[in-house]
Amino acid sequence: MNIKSFSGIKEFFLDNKTVKQTLFKNTAWMVIATGLDRLLRLALFIYVARILGATEYGKFSFALAFISLFVIFYDFGLPSIVTREFSREKDKKEEFYSVISLKILLSLTALILIWLTSFFVADTPEVRRIIFILAVFSMIDGFISILYAFFQAFQKMEYRALIEIIQAILITGIGFFVLFNFPSVENLSNGYLIAASLTLFFALVFFHFKFLPLKIAWQKSVWQKFLTMSWPLGLGALFGVINNYADSVMMGSWNMFAETGWYNAAFKITTVLMIPGALISRSFYPVLSGFFKESKEKFQKAWNYQMDIMIFLAVPSFIGGIIFAPKIIYSFYPDNFIPSVLTLQILIVAAAVIFIHRPLYDAMVASNQQKKIFWITALTSIVNIVLNLILIPRYSLYGAAAATVAANILTVLIFLKYTMKFTPISPFQLNFLYTFFLAAISSFLMYMAIKQPLIYNFNIFLFLIMGSVTYFLAFFGLRYIFKSLSLYGSNK
Repeated sequence: MNIKSFSGIKEFFLDNKTVKQTLFKNTAWMVIATGLDRLLRLALFIYVARILGATEYGKFSFALAFISLFVIFYDFGLPSIVTREFSREKDKKEEFYSVISLKILLSLTALILIWLTSFFVADTPEVRRIIFILAVFSMIDGFISILYAFFQAFQKMEYRALIEIIQAILITGIGFFVLFNFPSVENLSNGYLIAASLTLFFALVFFHFKFLPLKIAWQKSVWQKFLTMSWPLGLGALFGVINNYADSVMMGSWNMFAETGWYNAAFKITTVLMIPGALISRSFYPVLSGFFKESKEKFQKAWNYQMDIMIFLAVPSFIGGIIFAPKIIYSFYPDNFIPSVLTLQILIVAAAVIFIHRPLYDAMVASNQQKKIFWITALTSIVNIVLNLILIPRYSLYGAAAATVAANILTVLIFLKYTMKFTPISPFQLNFLYTFFLAAISSFLMYMAIKQPLIYNFNIFLFLIMGSVTYFLAFFGLRYIFKSLSLYGSNK
């Protein structure tokens, strides 16, 4: 394919031609959109912490964490099932109209539940107002996600990317305007709501005229069909959210708002660190879903490729994150966020484990094993809650971080066992050892290069860019040498 001309470039990034080209195109768009979204939001959160302080930032983080516990009522696992089913049977678009009506009913149910339960976890009217405003924001954001799922099923990530970029710009722009002119957590929450409302309006208009005419249908048979398939993922997502946010909710409900702020300052950095893994997962999932019925050999090969990439990303994130956590925290936050340093170092371990977890999760969902995913996440969530109840009172935010690490390690170990037993995937491949070995050596070379005073004293963004470039050059240079010596295996 000739991509030298403008039309060739346009075709390459907007049309689906081959499996590899489609994967590259989808990943490229997700890198642009999700990367921009997470980076802009991180910048906003940093200024929220700087301007409003750890305690107010803690209130905002607590409200978002509490709302996240109701994710099951917002989507009930529908986005993943919509992507999977429509990627396999693209001729059943009419069913999507009933999925929309189901999504509306679920969102309204969640909003009512959040409002009622907020009286039991928030002591002050101010925090309850913040929770309700952000609940409406989350409801709107969740509705947009069902449109994203449909785009993903048809592998039109460029449409999703466009809407995500618009929302990221709106949230960040309005958020900074509020912080610099009307600084308060409640006003910031209203800014989020306005941005989400404008994004929803644009998304609906775009979907209607560019993709599929919008209408609402009320077929209960379609509701039953999708809920039957999605409820295990929905409940599983709930327990997954508990793994991520139970600690913040517990600390906030115990009025440990400063500790919640310090904890989430570190947590937000790890979420940015995991952006590449999330992007790779989104790009591979529809492909894996299609290959599951088409060819077990292609399914394994695509999964191997995904796991290779995750190992390539996990190793330097783990090594660099732990070593340079102090520089990262001190570059972004005020001096009173010192407790976030050790928290970040602990959470980096969890982030590295999550990189390995994503391919296992995708393989299970693509293999129609969502019920088993539910039981796995239920078990690990219970373990996480118990550990938080034990560790937070004794070790504060550090105990919360340790509980997160333990829960994620347990999750990966169980997923490994279930992937071998209930999917066509063979998760242990010799090629993964080669990738890990090269990644470890390249990470060491990266560390030796960027610890030099000339580079270490760079601005944090230049510092991270230099580290990434060094790692990439070292890894691919070593891989070329190993291939030349016939020591590097191929994906099988």
